[in-house]
Amino acid sequence: MTDFSLAHLTVLSLAPPQMVDVASRCGYRFVGLRLVAVTTETPGYPLMNDPAALRETKRRLADTGVGVLDIEFVRLAPGFDARRFEPMLAAGAELGARYVISAPYDSDRSALAGHLAALADCAAPYGITALMEFFAWTPVASLAAAREVVAAAGRANVGILVDTLHMDRTGSPLADLDGIPPAWLPMVHACDAAAGREGSLDAMLHTARAERLPPGDGGLDIAGVLRHMPAGIPVALEVPMEALTRSEGAEAVARRVIAGARRLLGEG
Repeated sequence: MTDFSLAHLTVLSLAPPQMVDVASRCGYRFVGLRLVAVTTETPGYPLMNDPAALRETKRRLADTGVGVLDIEFVRLAPGFDARRFEPMLAAGAELGARYVISAPYDSDRSALAGHLAALADCAAPYGITALMEFFAWTPVASLAAAREVVAAAGRANVGILVDTLHMDRTGSPLADLDGIPPAWLPMVHACDAAAGREGSLDAMLHTARAERLPPGDGGLDIAGVLRHMPAGIPVALEVPMEALTRSEGAEAVARRVIAGARRLLGEG
């Protein structure tokens, strides 16, 4: 059976303790926690600055048996200083996180590789691997480009975060996954979306950040991506559905998403 993780973007209105409870009730093995906000309009939950919330999150994890797969979100941008994220990494280690997710926002490819290497160096003492995601709207807009950056970073604890939406929207061929070292692909983000790419950046961002679809409800080749990934890796379900969250609540979204994933993978 697949180990599913509930990505925080799917239930971003929930603080970490409540998110852990929802994940447990819905059958997720892990959660991914957003400790640093991605935009000024969306929340982050900086547990590293809130000892009481950190303790409560640890208590809920212990009570439910849910684990923390990853923490996010680190922007690799000009002027990046990895030391700023040490408190985040320390909190992640205390929670048992395996990975820290980063994103490429520096158009200088050499500098970007250096940023990723610096993040990996800060993460290493905490037993955390630094993963870099790629997006169509960033300087690293394909899986092939992400592979080049990770290779240039030259660290053992680095990798690539593949997301089924971004594989499709960047036009990255599935065959590009085959030559990547399996250790660089330790987890995957899965979601669905309508077939065909959006006509504008705003529309693309809206899909990515607010309105995706549960696996099996759209036109993405999720099964194809998973066939080219290492066997047995955790599948994190990152499926924001803001309209459904407003009408039925975050837990209803979490349940619908994992039910779709199980049906798609023949585990329902």
